[in-house]
Amino acid sequence: MTDTFHAKNPVYPLFGFFAALLIFAAGLATAKHTEGMWYLLGVWVWFLLFGYWRSCLVIIPFAAVFSGIFAGITYLSSHETAATLAAVSRSAAVCLAVLPGLSLPAVKLTRNLSGLHVPRSITLGMMIVLSFAPLLGREIKRIREAMRTRGAGSLLNPKVFYRALLVPFAARIVNISDTLSLSVETRGFCTGKAPYTVYHPVKCTARDVIFLLGLVAGSVAVIVFCFI
Repeated sequence: MTDTFHAKNPVYPLFGFFAALLIFAAGLATAKHTEGMWYLLGVWVWFLLFGYWRSCLVIIPFAAVFSGIFAGITYLSSHETAATLAAVSRSAAVCLAVLPGLSLPAVKLTRNLSGLHVPRSITLGMMIVLSFAPLLGREIKRIREAMRTRGAGSLLNPKVFYRALLVPFAARIVNISDTLSLSVETRGFCTGKAPYTVYHPVKCTARDVIFLLGLVAGSVAVIVFCFI
């Protein structure tokens, strides 16, 4: 997760998770049909209407590269246009399915799970996983900037890659892990059955229900149209 993808007003976290599964399943099921492409386009527009415009725009180049790679591999192996288009549709479905998760701040998901009294070990684990990935990305960027400043050379050189990137990166991971464990401990997180409260509880609104019902209706409609 990165701040680039975060939506200002994401839908209810559990609804977003269910929407991701629904888009993934419906997209794969209808990948061989032309209607499946229209379904994915409709899902993209649906996200735009609910304020996910930043995520929708940023995901376009990633989806184009991802789909292009799989389409190229499929065409080279099968030489069939239909199979290639199906590969593009499947790749696009995967990209759209990850949008709710990419757009959701980790703290909001943690609050939602805590409010539903999900076991703390699961809540804490998900918070760490969702927060750690962008943190590692920022650390790599800082190390690369330091390498350019010092004129370390190209990463294609094994010695440069090991000494200038890999070693500092490993050291930073260890430091971050130590800091994270201390931060979790000082904030009172534990995996036992200790009582706790949520300062900003996440509530389900009518907007969230409409978002999910619209996706369910569209998914059911395209599956019925393609297979019945």
